[in-house]
Amino acid sequence: MKQTRRTFLTGASALSAATLTGLGSSLAAFQASAAETSGYKALVCLFFLGGLDGHDTVLPYDQASYDRYATIRAPLLSLYDNMQGGSTRARDRLLPLNPSNASNFGTRQFALPEELSGIKALFDAGNAAIVGNVGPLIQPLTRTEFLNDSAPQPKRLFSHNDQQSTWMSSQPEGAQFGWGGRFADAALAAGANSNSPDFTTITSLGNELFLTGSQARPYQVGLNGAPEIDALNFFEGNRNTPEGEAIYQKLRDHFETMDFTSTNLIDRDVSNAMRTALTTNETFNQAFESIQPFATAFPSSFLGQQLQAVANTIAIRDALLINRQVFFVAIGGFDTHSNQANDLPSLQTEIDAGVVAFYQAMQEIGLASDVTLFTASDFGRTLAINGDGTDHGWGSHHFVIGDAVQGGQIYGDLPPFDLDHDQDAGSGRLIPTTSVEQFAEPLGRWFGLNDSEIAAALPNLGNFSAGPSFV
Repeated sequence: MKQTRRTFLTGASALSAATLTGLGSSLAAFQASAAETSGYKALVCLFFLGGLDGHDTVLPYDQASYDRYATIRAPLLSLYDNMQGGSTRARDRLLPLNPSNASNFGTRQFALPEELSGIKALFDAGNAAIVGNVGPLIQPLTRTEFLNDSAPQPKRLFSHNDQQSTWMSSQPEGAQFGWGGRFADAALAAGANSNSPDFTTITSLGNELFLTGSQARPYQVGLNGAPEIDALNFFEGNRNTPEGEAIYQKLRDHFETMDFTSTNLIDRDVSNAMRTALTTNETFNQAFESIQPFATAFPSSFLGQQLQAVANTIAIRDALLINRQVFFVAIGGFDTHSNQANDLPSLQTEIDAGVVAFYQAMQEIGLASDVTLFTASDFGRTLAINGDGTDHGWGSHHFVIGDAVQGGQIYGDLPPFDLDHDQDAGSGRLIPTTSVEQFAEPLGRWFGLNDSEIAAALPNLGNFSAGPSFV
């Protein structure tokens, strides 16, 4: 059996579960004041790798703001003009938003590009919201404080790896735990998923920081279930004879490392991980066999297939004995230093198709109120352009989607589409006005966490006032 990071991590998760079991009655007493984990709820993080250009996702629509935007981005918009089918950034082709809190923005109006028409429809129906200018902060930060370096700021701003890590964990690269994993830790400690802790945080990608907690470890599923061992499958068909059954069991013992002994701690950990991975994957795939195919058609893109894998996993929640889950999916290609007019619209089309299909699938199984999807990214991008693209920014605008969302509103702030204003760190890089912690807090409360669990998961939250209550 090929040893992978997942097999190692799932083994570690099993050890954590054993530790939990040993806590006995003292844990039961603690649960009385711990996270609320009745019913089923799931959070789905959709991460835009590379830094989504929020300025080219939520666009200005009132004439004055659009004209200023068009002036600053004239060379880029001219490239949009030359695209086949014409520019989707022309004002008369934008999809204007009519948020229920429009009065908060005075005469300013906003729009989405037509590539996001499905998300726009969800916004109009009250099932999606926009949270403006979100990004990593240590504490509220003014432009003067940033320019004078007179107040704490996140480390290694504008660095992909460090800002991805900071978004996920409040620390730059090298962090151990993400806030999705911390949320899952709280749910596990409160007794959620007690029979199947391995399926609490799930991704179809790699070992994701966002999903890693002190107890929760990311479980990696394939796009069509958990990995299997081909050799065992090969001999499965010969188990109808005593000799065939003996061969199969001998091979299975080998993969379960039943005969392995060692005084080396790491060797024993790896052996335990292999044993746990085999049984965990079998449990997942046995549950997966009971799935009823969705009527919703998911797009064939990698993002679409990831979201379908998430939907499938949610659909078998009862068979897995799960009632709290955190998922992570991602799409790359947003580091649009060049060729933005060609690349970004197709990425937005892919996002829209995947997200809408996922929402419809959750409606189909009656869980649209129990599953909340939110977006995240390394950072936004500069409003100023560098020719045919944009450079690394800071704050950006994000979506929150699901029937539990108080949708049809724009939360937080959308700074002016201009340069040299109070939130401009230079070249239109937005100093965030909503910290990641403020963005994450309502998601954690909706997930069931109490004050102390929220504080443990989001260590900088106490530096900020209450954030937007969008869910």
